[in-house]
Amino acid sequence: MGQSFSTVIPPSLKRKRDPESEDQNQQARKVLVVQDPNKEVQSNSTTRTTSSSSQSGWDYDVFLSFRGEDTRKNFTDHLYSALMRVGIRTFRDDEELQRGENISTELLNAIRGSRISIVVFSEGYASSRWCLDELVEIVCCRSTIGHTLLPIFYHVDPSDVRHQIGTFVEAFARHEKRFQTDMERVRRWRAALAEAASCSGWDLNNVADGYESRFIKEIVEEVLCKVNPALLNVAKHPIGMKSRVDDIKVLLNLGTRDVRVVGIYGMGGIGKTTLAKAVYNEICDAFEGNSFLSNLKESSEKPDGLIHLQNQLLSDILKMNSKIVNVDRGTNIIQHRIHGKKVLVILDDVDDFGNIHMLVEKHWLGPGSRIIITTRDEHLLTQLEVDEKYEVEILNDWESLQLFNWHAFKMTNPNPNGDYSKLSIEAVNYAGGLPLALEVLGSFLKGRSTAEWKSELDKLQRTSHPKIQKILRISFDSLDRIIKYIFLDIACFLVNMDKEYVIKILDGCNFFPESGIPILIQLSLVTIDYQNKLKMHNLIRDMGREIVCEESPKYPEKRSRLWFYKDVLNVLHKPTGSKKVEGLILNPPLLEDVELETKAFKKMTNLRLLQINDVQLTGSYEYLSKELKWLCWHKCALISLPRDFHLENLVILDMQHSKVKRVWKKKNKIFNKLKVLNLSNSKYLTRSPYFSQVPQLEILVLEGCTSLVQVHDSIGHLKRLVLLNLKDCTNLKYLPRSIFNLESLETLDLSGCSAFEKLPNQQPSSFGFFMNLKIASFSGCSCLTKLPNFLQSPHLERLVLEGCKSLVEIHESIGLLKRLVLLNLQRCEKLRNLPNSISNLESLETLDLGDCYNFENLPEQLGNMTALKKLVLNFTAIKQLPSSFRLLENTKNVVQA
Repeated sequence: MGQSFSTVIPPSLKRKRDPESEDQNQQARKVLVVQDPNKEVQSNSTTRTTSSSSQSGWDYDVFLSFRGEDTRKNFTDHLYSALMRVGIRTFRDDEELQRGENISTELLNAIRGSRISIVVFSEGYASSRWCLDELVEIVCCRSTIGHTLLPIFYHVDPSDVRHQIGTFVEAFARHEKRFQTDMERVRRWRAALAEAASCSGWDLNNVADGYESRFIKEIVEEVLCKVNPALLNVAKHPIGMKSRVDDIKVLLNLGTRDVRVVGIYGMGGIGKTTLAKAVYNEICDAFEGNSFLSNLKESSEKPDGLIHLQNQLLSDILKMNSKIVNVDRGTNIIQHRIHGKKVLVILDDVDDFGNIHMLVEKHWLGPGSRIIITTRDEHLLTQLEVDEKYEVEILNDWESLQLFNWHAFKMTNPNPNGDYSKLSIEAVNYAGGLPLALEVLGSFLKGRSTAEWKSELDKLQRTSHPKIQKILRISFDSLDRIIKYIFLDIACFLVNMDKEYVIKILDGCNFFPESGIPILIQLSLVTIDYQNKLKMHNLIRDMGREIVCEESPKYPEKRSRLWFYKDVLNVLHKPTGSKKVEGLILNPPLLEDVELETKAFKKMTNLRLLQINDVQLTGSYEYLSKELKWLCWHKCALISLPRDFHLENLVILDMQHSKVKRVWKKKNKIFNKLKVLNLSNSKYLTRSPYFSQVPQLEILVLEGCTSLVQVHDSIGHLKRLVLLNLKDCTNLKYLPRSIFNLESLETLDLSGCSAFEKLPNQQPSSFGFFMNLKIASFSGCSCLTKLPNFLQSPHLERLVLEGCKSLVEIHESIGLLKRLVLLNLQRCEKLRNLPNSISNLESLETLDLGDCYNFENLPEQLGNMTALKKLVLNFTAIKQLPSSFRLLENTKNVVQA
């Protein structure tokens, strides 16, 4: 070849001669393979680059497919030398082969082990059956393993290759004559030529004015970009990255030819960009072109920012300078230039639905293309109708400690002394699995003494680290004014509370939480756990609180929200409160008595949210804000609420564990906005309030009010009541007949009311009887002897009668409960049978009769209970199941003693 290579020449790979090539050269062939890419190649003082094929798992960078007779000693030889000179590991079969080797297997492995195949289409290419078989395998690898096919049209027209015309006609005439009994093989050859000729490549007649040296230079430059792509800088210590990259690759489904869009979302600092970069580095070489557009939000906001992004996209993919000057024209240019190409495009930190359509659309791209989008906004991915979504989760405890240690001690397992070890765990707990925080804290604390560590970690309890704050605040700054209020209220007061409870509080403040909270969830600022409670990452919570502190860094009384115990106590004791204060919580430490003058609240005229658990107030309640929407006062020492306490705007009154005996003394005072009244575990409450004073009430919780003996007849006025919780009211025996007027009631809980004897006799003609009731629990009502007619409860889904030891019968009308899913009769010791109508419960999934010692027989006909899955009959007197039980095909779980 005229070049001196520092190479190792392996045993030659043998290849059979192609009988279809009339002018087949009889010279011997040999295969040259560069084994050590790190060695220097001497050629015009050019030092070649190190190929990445060995690092990426490929055996070779390039497989050269060509017809030897046409180009072996001229064009292909020059191309091969140029590729090798710059360090591109290239497989080329030469003429002289040793005998006795399985050539086809070796060559198939060489094709499959190469990242790229360059096919040199020359006038005689189709004459070679060998070349055509190679091409079929190359095309197959392109569609199955991400192999890249780059055609070179050497003195042939791409259209001739695509349609097998011109110089290709005669060759296929011979093939069809020779392979009359194997025309499927000829069809595969034609299909492979058509597909290969449609790939993006180079045409000598249209590139470099036909000058072969310049033509080869362009080819080498582009191939070099593909085999040694400009890999992106990922994290220095990519802890936990591999499994997450593998998850994304599964969603990308790289083996398919469809065009797929995958969205990666999560809170700021969670590692979305880092993950996208790692994925890019692993898969970019499987595409004709790649582009990673970082910081779209920031870049697009700059002057001509979108134009710059459009130019970068084209430059990355086409490897040429682009001069777009207008966004709309740029969109059309991009569509035209990349149309049909197999490309990888990653759009990082997207926050605007419209910007994406200016850069790339799914239908512009060729088969096998992939688009990855990173964003903080999950809803944006829904708008874009992405194929898959991936939520980046926080690091687990072990990963967090490893990442922190890398930055604090420059190793994952540093084995620090006891003080450092404890402080490291404290720092990791503070970071809460957020990679950004772990990196920032670890780097900041590196090399500092344990005393400095303690001081800094203590300071973080009051104020966020500025670098962490800056990243997390981006999401907050994108919110509108009302949603910012929602976010700050949650961050300061409402974390870990029930979502529906919070919605009622914020709705009372006219903040439209039904739409606002979902937006916070979509931006990963808030999450909802399995118990329907609002959750917020500690660092996001601290970011919100820091924003409030910035309102007045030195003077807490001039902030909108007060939550830090010492600040609150200081403001109330001086007192220095102001109309700026909208929310305040004071939860004294255990065993610490706090007594305050109501006058301390006098200037807080805009106070909306107030929590003063276990606090005693003295003085006139006239001083408390008339704007209160939420009053949470657990362990309140008042016997009743004072007459001068203005609660006309109150939405939620939460006085659990209070000493209240009567809620209101004054009967003519109306609280039109009150929706939630929670007096649970108020042991001294003997009588319920006059409910005509709270006509809008939706939730009434009197759980654990053990002295309560009567529910006032006015309860029937509560047309909007949805939940009535009387659980563990152990002295309650009856409910008033007006209870049946609760037409909106969905949940009735009387469980644990051990003295409760019966519901009143209803009159269907004049009472609604729980038309919307879905859940009824009488568990532990050991004095309950019978239930009323179920005729007026058509929506009941769950009926719990567990432990009703005096219950002797179930009303026949139970068969009308077409929506009943659960019927729990466990430990109903006096119950002997069920009415025949039970067989009509077509939605019933669980029937529990466990520990009903005297229960003897199930109804004979059970055939209509087709939904029944679980039947519990242990410790009953049943000796035999009815024959109709065999018809219940879905009943897989039968529990019998």
